[in-house]
Amino acid sequence: MSINKEQVRTALAHVLHPQENTDLVTLGMIQDIIVQDKYISFTIEFPGKDDKLAHDLKQKCTDTIHKFVDKDAVVDITTGVNLSRKRKMEESETQAEQSISGQKQQPKQEPILPGVKNIIAVASGKGGVGKSTVAANLAVALARSGAKTALLDTDIYGPSIPTLFGVSERPNITTDKKLVPIEKHGVHLVSMGFLVDTDQAMIWRGPMVTSAVKQFMQEVQWGELDYMVLDLPPGTGDIQLTIVQTVPLTGAVIVSTPQIVALDDVRKGVAMFKKVNVPVLGVIENMSYFVPEDMPEKKYYIFGKHGARNLASRLDVPFLGEIPLREPIMKSSDRGVPIVVSEPASEAAESFIRISNRVEQALIVRNREQDQTPKVDIKFRPS
Repeated sequence: MSINKEQVRTALAHVLHPQENTDLVTLGMIQDIIVQDKYISFTIEFPGKDDKLAHDLKQKCTDTIHKFVDKDAVVDITTGVNLSRKRKMEESETQAEQSISGQKQQPKQEPILPGVKNIIAVASGKGGVGKSTVAANLAVALARSGAKTALLDTDIYGPSIPTLFGVSERPNITTDKKLVPIEKHGVHLVSMGFLVDTDQAMIWRGPMVTSAVKQFMQEVQWGELDYMVLDLPPGTGDIQLTIVQTVPLTGAVIVSTPQIVALDDVRKGVAMFKKVNVPVLGVIENMSYFVPEDMPEKKYYIFGKHGARNLASRLDVPFLGEIPLREPIMKSSDRGVPIVVSEPASEAAESFIRISNRVEQALIVRNREQDQTPKVDIKFRPS
């Protein structure tokens, strides 16, 4: 007899959460059940990291499936962190208490990022172009100019900021349950990578990811900031749309390499931001040319010459500058120290600093000549 998902779900309803005294299915902690013959996999979502509880519940779930479903079943369980889980539990408890007392719940609307003067999205049409490296060095360069700067890593599936800044500790939480950003090299940092282990896969559907991004904006003690740099995931998907619907972006910076395959996606990125009325501050060309360490006078245009510069001209958007392909950038990034900090006088660091100065100038002009970008109300119509 073949196993089906309903059998698995019914069996897991026997597993109780030790603190909530309710089964995991009712709590909504069991997600993404997959059944193939005798292979059963699913995810147990937790409101926060708790290795002991995760281990205990994984064992209980495995034993329960072997007992009620099939003793020979191969059970593969993944644990994940869903930041909204704890909030939902607390809201349910509050609603129940208010229902008993006859009180009506009045949702409180808090302003999002009220103390942030400029929100800059760093985007790319495709992965592998060095967008996170650019975002990290841009944020550090802005901070070193004396500006209060934050860097929010919105790439939930592949966060790079913990590695680029050499951060492994977890952020503190205030008494009102807000995350406190970790400060490194003068930049206030928040990333999903601070909350999960490096070898833990984030097997989340779109709504969970967008919910986490919103919480990083609403439930973090950001304070007063001159600049918030958003390191976006590549592409033009859920997270990008969530951000433009949630906060008024001051402007966007798009990172590319000179290759045609990368430039094709730059067009899509520029088109997306223009469609939602977010000013494109400019295009940055990364890995523009290679300079050998033993022949600093030589330049080799490995991926093509001036591809992003020429495309920016055709698209009528500013070109913010070139960043060379240099080994010290890679080594410095792998050590967790952006090159703007480790070698501030190097050619590579100076290219990042020049670009940050141009971004600042572009923001000054944009803020002087244009009104604040409104949040976007995106409505999808059936075709």
